[in-house]
Amino acid sequence: MPTPTPPASGGTGATAPSPTEPTVRRCHTSELRASVGPNRPGAGQSSFAIVLTNGSRRTCTLYGFPGVAFVNGAGEAVTPDPERATGQQGQAVTLSPGDSAWSTLAYTNPAITGATTVTPAALLVTPPDETAPISIRWTGGKVSNTGKASVPRVSPLMPGNGA
Repeated sequence: MPTPTPPASGGTGATAPSPTEPTVRRCHTSELRASVGPNRPGAGQSSFAIVLTNGSRRTCTLYGFPGVAFVNGAGEAVTPDPERATGQQGQAVTLSPGDSAWSTLAYTNPAITGATTVTPAALLVTPPDETAPISIRWTGGKVSNTGKASVPRVSPLMPGNGA
């Protein structure tokens, strides 16, 4: 049996990470806690910080937009899905244990637009690349339930807690 020939240098194969360089994996729903900051209104807009905090013992990464849904007490959607803010690029946010990332949830105050409204019981927040949401009691008041005016928009996640 012939002896294998070592690969030539300068190849295009991927190299394995060094044992001293940890690989940071994405954050999973089970490792995160979610909260909603207070309304910071301005110019007819309601604006809330959706905060995801790493509650695990490992460092993990989030990238992109959270999924967001307003639901009633039975967990059924009561508004159209919020839209993603346009013109904003996602960035990788690395969270050490206890660190947070946040996204802006903003919409025109429905009282200004005259849109019909509903008061959701909860906000479901799904971390990027996950399918299981985290339920947060909604205390932000009425939101439009038509999708014709006051459509909520979410921004990509950013480092920090939105304060």
